[in-house]
Amino acid sequence: MTTPHAAQAPSGETAYDLKRMANAIRALAMDAVQAANSGHPGMPMGMADVATVLYTKFLKFDPKNPEWADRDRFILSAGHGSMLLYALNYLTGYEKMTLEEIKNFRQLGHITAGHPEVEPDAGIEMTTGPLGQGISTAPGMALAERMLNARFGDDLVNHYTYVIASDGDMMEGISHEACSLAGHMRLSKLIVLYDDNGICIDGATSTSFSDNTPQRFEAYGWDTATVDGHDFAAIEAAIAAAQKSNKPSLICCKTKIGFGAPTKENSASSHGAPLGEEEIAGARKNLDWPHGPFEVPGDVLDQWRSVGQRAYQAQLDWQARLENSADKAAFLKALNKDIAQDIAPLIAEVKKAFAADRPKKATRQTSGTVLEKLVPAVQEMVGGSADLTGSNNTIVKDRGIVSKSDYKGQYIHYGVREHAMAAMMNGMALHGGIIPYSGTFLQFADYSRPAIRLGALMKQRVIHVMTHDSIGLGEDGPTHQPVEHLAALRAIPNLYVFRPCDGVETAECWELALNLKSSPSVMALTRQGLPTVREDGAENLSARGAYILKDSEGAPAVTLFASGSEVSIALEAAERLGPQTRIVSVPCMDLFREQDGAYIQSLICNDSIKVGIEAAIRQGWDGIIGAHSPFIGMNGFGASAPAEELYRHFGITADAVVKAVEEKRR
Repeated sequence: MTTPHAAQAPSGETAYDLKRMANAIRALAMDAVQAANSGHPGMPMGMADVATVLYTKFLKFDPKNPEWADRDRFILSAGHGSMLLYALNYLTGYEKMTLEEIKNFRQLGHITAGHPEVEPDAGIEMTTGPLGQGISTAPGMALAERMLNARFGDDLVNHYTYVIASDGDMMEGISHEACSLAGHMRLSKLIVLYDDNGICIDGATSTSFSDNTPQRFEAYGWDTATVDGHDFAAIEAAIAAAQKSNKPSLICCKTKIGFGAPTKENSASSHGAPLGEEEIAGARKNLDWPHGPFEVPGDVLDQWRSVGQRAYQAQLDWQARLENSADKAAFLKALNKDIAQDIAPLIAEVKKAFAADRPKKATRQTSGTVLEKLVPAVQEMVGGSADLTGSNNTIVKDRGIVSKSDYKGQYIHYGVREHAMAAMMNGMALHGGIIPYSGTFLQFADYSRPAIRLGALMKQRVIHVMTHDSIGLGEDGPTHQPVEHLAALRAIPNLYVFRPCDGVETAECWELALNLKSSPSVMALTRQGLPTVREDGAENLSARGAYILKDSEGAPAVTLFASGSEVSIALEAAERLGPQTRIVSVPCMDLFREQDGAYIQSLICNDSIKVGIEAAIRQGWDGIIGAHSPFIGMNGFGASAPAEELYRHFGITADAVVKAVEEKRR
């Protein structure tokens, strides 16, 4: 084992005992994992030296003001090494991250979860653990910083985004997507510290990974450097150089996993299991750490607490600049998530126009019309598409394109990178000051799903515009026709799936999605034109999730439940089924399930024949229509043909609805 040397402090800078400070991280990590009898001690022990240099020399943060808007962001993409982050946040003085929390690592009801869960006031910027997500969300944070800097200037927005990433992050495909785009966008304030320890769960990374990672990142347009991850001076020099680059930077830190462990250093055995009492005793001896479990000597803790105070004056200076800035009101407004009052009159205006004009348009088109009203009025809204701008209708004219030469726009070309697009939108939302929305086809939700799920887990307002939402897209065929996707997305907790039936509902669903401050949304929109079926009205009927679009005369004998493009089919069928037919539009099942019991029962608990109609699989509908009621939809994959022919071929027609009701009556 090689012992890292202490760095010499520049004149006027605090002379920290970096070796002992790093060893405090190692000791807390060993002890917490041992106490929990589970966890990952190897990574925190290996990256303690790198993290110590980052926090003592560079990171701009203030534990007393943890959500300071201009703080640097630190993302632990290698989330399995969570004790590295928890130890740092305890040592530097975050009030919520107490020693008691460290002692209760991985225990119910404590913020020291097995993998970090977003809690900015405890120094946890995002939820990580699924490898690839952190390194791919961070470019979204870095891009948000540049966009807000372009709008408000250096005085209010000027900070870095740092990432600690692992071999696994580099292997995950999403890292290729996001890091490629980060290089293309010249996100120079993004710095990734790569824990290049050569070890994965199965043993040496050489068994499955032989990439030349620096050359890969250079090809993306990044600056790269390789350093001994246990050489304080070399680490400091590399980060200092990265800060001066006009490109994003990757610093490959050659480290020893489980640093200090007598038999498990440089071994996969230190990755994901407690070291054991004997090994910990040996590590304490090797590290010259003669202190008991969870014990940090006063002088070491004092040094770490002084690190937590380094940026206190900088935060006060920034606050003074904000108070004196002509942009203060606009800046605070950008950070305020509540835009309900801003958008309400715009939504009312566009609803009125749709109801008056009665357009027969695809909901992707009516969505574009809504955005033409909203985006110019809400500067925080930033759109985009995964190379499907014209199809998704997500761009608004004359609002500017975000590029490496100009970050001022409100639209991003993500290229064919659906997964990275979703992750980067999470990053923008987490950063604050941006309300991201972007488009692709609903079929490609599968490419985005891990990031969509993580956004729901993190409670971030991100809007995924997903068009071409059924067999209604026609000739492109079953590879592009979503069948199971609505059910799969509705299964994600805290994700709201909206499927509007016309322009009026589309406007209402946009209002709802934008007002969901702690949840992401999916806007499932059609390619094919649909008639306008709604009238204007002050109430947002879609807020109920399901509502009576056309009521029966007296008690209903038949209730037709439908969403999106199939609502017009339900209306056609109702004309033939007679006046005792009720039609319920279901633009958002998730919101419907949240209504009070009496309202839900008023729609589903009656003696009528119930039919569900949706050009997708049945899963999820039984909660509304019951397990034995007819469902008019898809039972398998689609086919390639014109949309109208496909609807007839698969039996999603008014004729099929009428036939199902008649058979149920017998």
